Amino acid sequence: MGNKKKDLNEFNRAELTEEEYIQKVETGIRKTFHKALFSPFAKACKTYDMIQEGDKIAVCISGGKDSMLMAKLFQELQKHRKVNFDLVFLAMDPGYNDANRKLIEENAEALGIPLTIYESDIFDAVDTVDKNPCYLCARMRRGHLYSKARELGCNKIALGHHYDDVIETILMGMLYGAQIQTMMPKLHSTNFKGMELIRPMYLIREADICRWRDYNELQFLQCACHFTETCWTVREDGSSASKRMEIKQLIAKLKEVNPYVETNIFNSVTNVNLSTVIEYKKDGVKHNFLDDYNTND
Repeated sequence: MGNKKKDLNEFNRAELTEEEYIQKVETGIRKTFHKALFSPFAKACKTYDMIQEGDKIAVCISGGKDSMLMAKLFQELQKHRKVNFDLVFLAMDPGYNDANRKLIEENAEALGIPLTIYESDIFDAVDTVDKNPCYLCARMRRGHLYSKARELGCNKIALGHHYDDVIETILMGMLYGAQIQTMMPKLHSTNFKGMELIRPMYLIREADICRWRDYNELQFLQCACHFTETCWTVREDGSSASKRMEIKQLIAKLKEVNPYVETNIFNSVTNVNLSTVIEYKKDGVKHNFLDDYNTND
């Protein structure tokens, strides 16, 4: 009798060789998760014109589920590319402890991601900051990533923000920042001329990322600084020290009443009617509806 070809979906991760496991992950992206993950990834890249001929993209790996999946989706996209582009899988160690650094390296190796890691002292720099340390850390990380990516010859950096990040940002801006704005799918760097930031996970739902993680029996790093426990702890009354967590809970509550609330939040920033806006900014200049109010008489 001939040997029956293995169906990798029937195996636990521990039963697979390194090559078989990578094959399982990549087959899953092409088949099991094609509609939920690869299709919206490719759609975002096309819809928002994220990739051009000759691009060299630094795929920024934080160590979390979003960025690791983004790396695998980029690898898959490159196999079907209609334009030529190069990838660098870039991870910054801002001061992780040995266990967290090892977890990132092991996950990258297990997933077949050729990771370039460089070190910085960002955690030490924000360690004594009392006000908005997470915001400062994020800003410093991005600056370091731009700088390292340009050093490696890249003209773009890719970040793993997803659909849920986008809608949460919209509501956070409205409820806590008194402004209407969104997390853009791509933007030019103001401090690094010629560099661009892209977010190819823009149309992917976080729940589907979690399903992919669990399907492949993966455990990922979240934020590994000492602020994490404070930022993401949910109190006994259901509130949280994290504004983003509060917004996430609010959206979940609203969805119980209106199943379309997430899509409506997202579409609200694609259907802006300036004729019904009292005041708005463009390129730093304020415009008021009274500016041309009487010209229509």
